[in-house]
Amino acid sequence: MLAELRRVCEALPEATERLSHGAPTWFVRGRRSFVTLWEHGHHDHRFAHLWCAAPPGAQQELIAADPARFFRPPYVGHRGWLGVRLDGDVDWTEVAELCQDAYDAVSTPKKSTSSNP
Repeated sequence: MLAELRRVCEALPEATERLSHGAPTWFVRGRRSFVTLWEHGHHDHRFAHLWCAAPPGAQQELIAADPARFFRPPYVGHRGWLGVRLDGDVDWTEVAELCQDAYDAVSTPKKSTSSNP
């Protein structure tokens, strides 16, 4: 599981891995995290899963579509991050797409909402 997720995440430009809170975590340019793997579970979620950044609205859409597979993770769920179960049969193509979306969500600079000239 770690080897496969490592292959997926490290194929993305400027993605690096280091431990964060005791779990393998991938960062863009060493600064902003986009995926964390909890291979042995975390707190109340006692199953293998990952947390990933997600584009606006994706968390709600995916959880509504498949609540047995997707969930709102603690700590980062309020920021739109998505929890993805990795126990059972894992569709690594879908995981790669979610990781790409996560990478894109944090690597693209946010547009300012201020109107400063």
